[in-house]
Amino acid sequence: MTTHPEAGSLRPARTETHPLDLGGVTVRDLDRTRPYLLLHGGGGVATMTGFADLLAERTHSRVLLPTHPGFGGTPKADGLTDVIALARLYVELLDRLDLTDVTVIGNSFGGWLAAEIALLKSPRVSGAVIVDGIGIEVDGHPPTDISGLSPAEIRAHSWHDPAKAPVPPGGGTGPSPDVRALIGYTGPAMTDPTLAGRLADLDVPVHVVWGESDGIVDPEYGKAYAAAIPLAEFTLLPRTGHLPQVESPEELLGALLDLGA
Repeated sequence: MTTHPEAGSLRPARTETHPLDLGGVTVRDLDRTRPYLLLHGGGGVATMTGFADLLAERTHSRVLLPTHPGFGGTPKADGLTDVIALARLYVELLDRLDLTDVTVIGNSFGGWLAAEIALLKSPRVSGAVIVDGIGIEVDGHPPTDISGLSPAEIRAHSWHDPAKAPVPPGGGTGPSPDVRALIGYTGPAMTDPTLAGRLADLDVPVHVVWGESDGIVDPEYGKAYAAAIPLAEFTLLPRTGHLPQVESPEELLGALLDLGA
């Protein structure tokens, strides 16, 4: 297990928000020195905010938490039409910030995006963590089509205990704007038939972490994800669903630290 400094030794945080002239990216920057890039999924940046704070506090790390262009009402450049284009944008972000030894952690769509960033082979990226990622095709285990589901139905598929899920303000009966933004990158199938084959080219450490109660992409899908990546580690988290960083953040953090992420 990796040893980290005690929480009481933390230096004061330097938290800034950078609106960059880079395809509409706005990124929250919690500087704790070791760099992590956290990538949210279709639920928007709010699904990653609490975990970003936890990661920064417990590991003394520098945590970058971007909002993907088009999510949360942010602008999106015309050229950002797929996941690979967005991955290139984030590699450019790392170049702009002159970061090295970056671990990329992504949940759901963010997991797919983390894989694409690692596949670009930037020397600034030293590892990736895919948390309940989407993107590959697995026979017999297709991702749940959320395009026509209400927020309540998406919660039921996403949580081990849906009663604990936060209800977004205003309710709503159709797909949220963030889900529509997601589909703008992924297409309605939320998969790329080439991705599983391309994952064999990954040459950095990759950890695949999955909630055993995930009803969006089930654990067998997660095992197939890990099997497609050379030397990937796979960890199954009990009593959690598609959003471990929200439903069981302490358990997710413990798994990451045990794996040396």
